[in-house]
Amino acid sequence: MERTEKRDFVASLAGVFAETSFVLVAQNKGLTVADVDSLRRKMRAAGCSYKVAKNRLASLALAGTSFEGISPLLKGPTALAWSKDAVAVAKTALEFAKTNDKFVVLGGALGKQTLDVAGVKALAELPSLETLRAQLVGLIQTPGTRIAGILQAPGGQLARVLAAYAKKDEAAAEAA
Repeated sequence: MERTEKRDFVASLAGVFAETSFVLVAQNKGLTVADVDSLRRKMRAAGCSYKVAKNRLASLALAGTSFEGISPLLKGPTALAWSKDAVAVAKTALEFAKTNDKFVVLGGALGKQTLDVAGVKALAELPSLETLRAQLVGLIQTPGTRIAGILQAPGGQLARVLAAYAKKDEAAAEAA
């Protein structure tokens, strides 16, 4: 890379870090091209980005951002993954790491909070953003459904009582 290309790369990576909420750092020592392509496809399908970057350039891009705390993790052959949905990145990376022992998650950063491997695993266990939204909508709709059921119950009970009296009167009339 020439000096201008390096500057442009650092600027574009810094722009990415300014817009994202989570950055994951992983070690990718010994991954084949097919493995990296497979990982990139999985990341893209989950709405995430994956980039192998020189550690020095990545450190320069991280300087001055909220993710500056992950700079010490940038040693050896590392790669960065990011997305606005932190859970998607963590889940995708950890699922890939289970099937490929050459891909090792080192940690990450969620805003200014630096996470170790255990923190990334805990993040991956959370439900996705879409699942949380669906659960929230369900919680909002539930009270309305219950209120409607409660309001209908007295009318239903009254109708059942009147029907019982009508049957009782019919039975008494037939017996007489």
